[in-house]
Amino acid sequence: MNVTNDMDKSKNNWLAIISRGLLFLFIWWILTDGVSHSWWIGVPIVFLALVSSTALLQPQPFRWYEFIKFIPFFLLRSLLGGVDVAWRAFHPSLPIVPDIFEYTTRLPLGMAQVFMANTISLLPGTLSATLDGGIIKVHVLDTQNDFIAELKIVEKRVARVFGVSLDLTDRGN
Repeated sequence: MNVTNDMDKSKNNWLAIISRGLLFLFIWWILTDGVSHSWWIGVPIVFLALVSSTALLQPQPFRWYEFIKFIPFFLLRSLLGGVDVAWRAFHPSLPIVPDIFEYTTRLPLGMAQVFMANTISLLPGTLSATLDGGIIKVHVLDTQNDFIAELKIVEKRVARVFGVSLDLTDRGN
């Protein structure tokens, strides 16, 4: 049973590496406007970038279809965040009750946590200040809003993008 688990993990790692390589090839294609004679230098550069990135950051599963589904969620939250901050800034009474608090994420260390921290910064009235070992310090403009529920929604969405199963226990968030 353990051998099957190791084989699945190895398969997922290879899929993640291949996906990363295809992404790097796509970026190269965009940067060079698809010029075919640029590939003689592009392929070695992409290969070096792939080897370097794999050494620096362990391959993690990445579900592209979940990422595509994440985009409208992200865009809507970004728009709402901008409108919310503008409304508060121009409101005569400046309705803010700011605070900084710590949110313990259930996501694994690495890209999933970084992705979540960056997403938090575009939610209405929130900004991720630091990320340290699974604890994200979040600055909020209004503690009277239910920002913790919003963070849990984001965490679930990010978990889907990275193929992570969050355990059902609540860690006091």
